Parts: sequence; structure tokens; C-alpha cells
Amino acid sequence: MSESIHYYEPRDGHRLPHDPFNAIIGPRPIGWISSQNAAGMLNLAPYSFFNAFNYTPPIIGFASIGYKDTLRNIEETGEFAWNLVTRPLAEAMNQTCANVAPEVSEFALAGLTPLASRLIKVPRVAESQVSFECRCTQIIQLQGLSGEKVATWLVLGEVVAVHIAKTMLKDGIYDTASAGHVLRGGGAADYFAIEPEQLFRMHRPA
Repeated sequence: MSESIHYYEPRDGHRLPHDPFNAIIGPRPIGWISSQNAAGMLNLAPYSFFNAFNYTPPIIGFASIGYKDTLRNIEETGEFAWNLVTRPLAEAMNQTCANVAPEVSEFALAGLTPLASRLIKVPRVAESQVSFECRCTQIIQLQGLSGEKVATWLVLGEVVAVHIAKTMLKDGIYDTASAGHVLRGGGAADYFAIEPEQLFRMHRPA
């Protein structure tokens, strides 16, 4: 084994001050998920294991490590919304990480405004520049090689409606570089923001 490579098998531990797994698979887009239970109580929480998985139909998903209010709400109602976190909303997003009782609305906790959706009952974050209205398609409890279930659930949902602030569109094209997306890093407090200077282009081979 080369002395220039740090090698480890996860089952034996990483032998580093901080687990590098999250830092390597990153930075990652944030799943800022709004949901509500059958009684209408609201929840808003960020998930760092989040991404898009299909174009047609558009499907996004996030993983809930532990059985949390968001997961319970989606099981009850079958609906959720994803809300884009941009740099001006980073502090508010961080406030919604708080471990509070189910009856406490993170919207109120973070000073955010619930905004009615068009096709689902779950409200969006009014301050967010982009939101997806989603209906749950699958909830899958993950398992390891042994077949033993782990306490993590993958929630997949089809995007049934999209809201984009027109200021985010440049000549009809969504301007990712200027939108100020916030991404989750690997350290306990690490986040990244996309800036126009980071943009480069490569065209696919014909």
C-alpha cells in the first residue's frame, strides 16, 4: 500500500479526526423540505443527502437519517415541497436545523413565510426563489450488505409543479451561476456558495 494514500475500510473506522465521506461526496445541494402532517402542522427541515434522479418524469429524493417529523408527515399526506436555499437564506435554513417538538413550526422559528402551493396542500417557502411541489412516489428503508435494515429512509417524489422567480432566468435560461445556491460541505459547519466565477463550460462529444 502506497504511503501517499490513506486507506481504510469503513467497518473498521476511518482513523481521521472527521469522517471524510461527506466531504468527498460534496458539496451537495440542500434538500430544504417543507411538509405538514394530516392535522396541518407545518415542518421545514434541511437534508444534506439530496439530489435529482430522473428527467421525465422529474424525480427528486432525500434521505432521512432517523425517523423524523418530515418522513412521518410525508407518510401521512404523500406530499412535500423542495425550496432552494440561496445565500441570503442560509441563516434561516440553519435555524430550521433546530431539534424542536413536532408542534413547533420551523417557519415561525426562522421567520419565514408559508406560501400556498398550487397542486399540493403543503406550503412553500415564500422567500425561496425556486420551489418544487412534489408527490411522494417511494419511501425505501436502506439496508447494508448483510441485508440488515439501517435507520435511514430514502424518500422519492415526482415534481408536479415548479415555481421560479423570473429574476433567476436570463434569456429564458435558469442562471445557476448567479443564483447563489448554497451547498453542504463535509465538515460540521462547512457550506459553499456557487458564484459566477466558478462557471466553466464543456460541450459533450458529438
